Amino acid sequence: MSRYVVDASVAIKWFIPEIHSEDALRMRYSHYRLHVPALITLELGNVLAKKIRQGELTRAEGDMILKELKHLPLQRHADERLFAAAYQLALDTQQSVYDCLYLAVAKAIDGVMVTVDHKFYSSLTGGSYGRRVLWVEDLP
Repeated sequence: MSRYVVDASVAIKWFIPEIHSEDALRMRYSHYRLHVPALITLELGNVLAKKIRQGELTRAEGDMILKELKHLPLQRHADERLFAAAYQLALDTQQSVYDCLYLAVAKAIDGVMVTVDHKFYSSLTGGSYGRRVLWVEDLP
């Protein structure tokens, strides 16, 4: 399968060297068509603002990352169209609507969500949505 949804936990590693950044970057520079909900910009903005407050990044670095994100070849999906599905998935999985928005995109495109959010990944792997989630290191 070559339709992948990238969540914010993976996308932030494209810009900030952290554990699993190498695997995340391999995905960014691959031949895969990457899908995201529009929410990703807000989520990454929140992560960047936190890192700026904590002194890990400068405002200029945060601004540069957000600017670069806009120009990445990501297939963006409107959150409004996915909300009902994400809400139902959140109720079914007992996870946040935010995280389930990525899962809703994966379901809508018949793809797989790639993550490094261990809590979310672990909560789904044994259940009926397990085939829709993939740990970033397990990419083919």
